[in-house]
Amino acid sequence: MNANALIGSILPPWVVAVDTFDDHDAVLFPAEEEVISRSVENRRKEFATARMCARAAMGVLGLPPQPLLPGVRGEPQWPIGFVGSITHCAGYRGAVVSPGDDTITIGIDAEPDEPLSNGVLEAVSLAEERKALSALAADYPDVSWDRLLFSAKESVYKAWFPLAKRWLDFEDAILTFDPVAGKFSARLLVTGPQVEGRQLMGFSGRWMAKEGLLLTAIALSASSASRRRRSALKRPVPQAIVRA
Repeated sequence: MNANALIGSILPPWVVAVDTFDDHDAVLFPAEEEVISRSVENRRKEFATARMCARAAMGVLGLPPQPLLPGVRGEPQWPIGFVGSITHCAGYRGAVVSPGDDTITIGIDAEPDEPLSNGVLEAVSLAEERKALSALAADYPDVSWDRLLFSAKESVYKAWFPLAKRWLDFEDAILTFDPVAGKFSARLLVTGPQVEGRQLMGFSGRWMAKEGLLLTAIALSASSASRRRRSALKRPVPQAIVRA
């Protein structure tokens, strides 16, 4: 393992990231085996490899190997005091973990850098977003902006659900992208939960297009962690990558 995790490059240095481009013969805990027992082989492989990445990231933070079972919406249930996120798509698996004292919530997503199938964009976007995507595609044609929007909305949902504990539809947040800085913002169109004494109004995140993938990430930092973050910038938590 080395310090060049692909998804980690768009996350703060105190978040531990592990990813891989290949499936591995990862061992699951019995409770995890039960969850995945009726799934097809490809689904089992991506599930097991993603858990392997998550446990490797947890190990960097001193956590012992333990099962990561899905919650009511399929979200991984992380150990108490920690937050994280998992993603997988064709040819890529990744997981990120952070102490809850530093990070309130995390959402990551990976997608192939390819256009969405016909009709999908209309189902996952607002008219204002589609207009903006058309302009971005004209100026920056090398990025599949419709797929990037989908990925970013997946990251928004993954960051949202642990805080709100309720569904967030695709049309419940409007996203805008900065094509130069590799950033995006999400403005919630529904009432958000209270976070650190304030109503959550939206998220900011980062994105990248690399190695045939589109990656998006949100890490909502805890305000009480500012001193620790400054220390982390001087002594970054090692980020890891697993590649066969």
